[in-house]
Amino acid sequence: MGASFKVLFLVLKFLWFFSEIANGAGMTRHYKFNIKLQNVTRLCHTKSIVSVNGKFPGPPIIAREGDRVVVKVVNHVQNNVTIHWHGVRQLQSGWADGPAYLTQCPIQTGQSYVYNFTITGQRGTLFWHAHISWLRSTLYGPIIILPKKNVPYPFPKPHKEVPIIFGEWWNVDPEAVIAQALQNGAGPNVSDAYTINGLPGPLYNCSAQDTFKLKVKPGKTYMLRMINAALNDELFFSIANHTLTVVDVDAIYVKPFQTDTILITPGQTTNLLLKAKPHFPNATFLMAARPYATGQGAFDNSTVAGILKYEQQPKSPFKNLPLFKPTLPSLNDTSFAANFTSKLRSLANAQFPANVPQKVDKHFFFTVGLGTNPCPQNQTCQGPNNSTKFSAAVNNVSFVLPTTAMLQAHFFHQSKGVYTTDFPTTPKFPFNYTGTPPNNTMVSNGTKAVVLPFNTSVELVLQDTSILGIESHPLHLHGFNFFVVGQGFGNFDTNKDPPKFNLVDPVERNTVGVPSGGWVAIRFQADNPGVWFMHCHLEVHTSWGLRMAWIVMDGKLPNQKLPPPPSDLPKC
Repeated sequence: MGASFKVLFLVLKFLWFFSEIANGAGMTRHYKFNIKLQNVTRLCHTKSIVSVNGKFPGPPIIAREGDRVVVKVVNHVQNNVTIHWHGVRQLQSGWADGPAYLTQCPIQTGQSYVYNFTITGQRGTLFWHAHISWLRSTLYGPIIILPKKNVPYPFPKPHKEVPIIFGEWWNVDPEAVIAQALQNGAGPNVSDAYTINGLPGPLYNCSAQDTFKLKVKPGKTYMLRMINAALNDELFFSIANHTLTVVDVDAIYVKPFQTDTILITPGQTTNLLLKAKPHFPNATFLMAARPYATGQGAFDNSTVAGILKYEQQPKSPFKNLPLFKPTLPSLNDTSFAANFTSKLRSLANAQFPANVPQKVDKHFFFTVGLGTNPCPQNQTCQGPNNSTKFSAAVNNVSFVLPTTAMLQAHFFHQSKGVYTTDFPTTPKFPFNYTGTPPNNTMVSNGTKAVVLPFNTSVELVLQDTSILGIESHPLHLHGFNFFVVGQGFGNFDTNKDPPKFNLVDPVERNTVGVPSGGWVAIRFQADNPGVWFMHCHLEVHTSWGLRMAWIVMDGKLPNQKLPPPPSDLPKC
């Protein structure tokens, strides 16, 4: 299906450019997503997967900055479904954000919902994915946002653009995997392979025929639109004997820098320029990705590979060209992760300013990490011991999804019995966060949110903890981009660390890795009314409760208020 994904992408792009010539810029793009079952075979295992329009990965959404996107999603499967447009700001369109029980009830079997939003002030690569249980293992696809018409890239125009999406493949049903783990309290079974554009590649058994191949012409420059849609794994990626130039992350331009290897967490996107060698190199090259793993739990310790092939003129008779393989960092190379992320800087120029909040209205300090819940009576569990289940929490609150949508409850002033607004702004019981962990690892459980007045400037420090092991956590904030103003190892120091913050050109993004055994500081302006989810993008940690919600109140002006819900908003 990787080849069909490429063909589909090219056909859509052709139709898209044709429609644009006809209609001019700032237009409305219509899509229809039929959620249906599709038989797919990988690693010699055939299974029925939940798909969009029978495609795996799903179809790309292609738009320009400033366009309106309207997607009708029709659910033909037994599972409840929602779709999240990951990284799209959703200014005044919170009803279209997609996380189940946060901004909407799920779309039930036989029902439909129209997601309607405008892409404002963003250009680059994002992606869409299911946002309920683990359905995003097969329900995902790229969002390609081109600049406004006649606005160039701030770098030389590439010869060709290629989406490269990392995913994870299970031979079994991932819904059964997480259901079993939540029932017995254990860590879930790991995936059987990683994929590039749905293909595991030649390093897995029974998979050589399912290999992504990128053909390039000597001397040409290609833009690789990288997306990590894997469920539970941060990934290192490299192409043998080639240098990559990072130009954009999370649909925000960055100061370009060169690297042999990138790190990309689930939920992150990265645009890379790949300059092909000037002459035919008489070789082929592997592109490969494997995990950056910092936790103590089991993980899929395998490598996904695709092939970079040079086109020859004229076709040469010799076929058996040498194959070069890249060298990737070791599995727990935290120093590489810190060095790589420290190179990311906003362009911060007149055309693409970095509007970093210089004054802060509200300071928050959140611990993020694992913990435990007690095993139910008359049951043996498989958590850290047989009387506990694995859990995860923010400020020791493990978030319980409500049974109705929080945004509706907020909008109609019916929060009673749905959520409370007493989420702790700092840990209730401070401890040596990255030192010897406390004996009591139990979390509290609840549906708690933080309320912010409109346009509050927020500084949030996210602190990893050593409870059940230090670990890197890719934290994703819905509804906003934020600036990563500082990061470090050990415990955050309120006196020594803030003076070192970068308030000039910090990277702006929607998903950031909280360093393993460290902290990260972010700032954002709460200028978007609604209910906004913030969670770890390692799906297992989200399932265990490493998630919370921000409620941003309406402002005074009409363009600062959340409009009423659309008439087809699904019911619970």
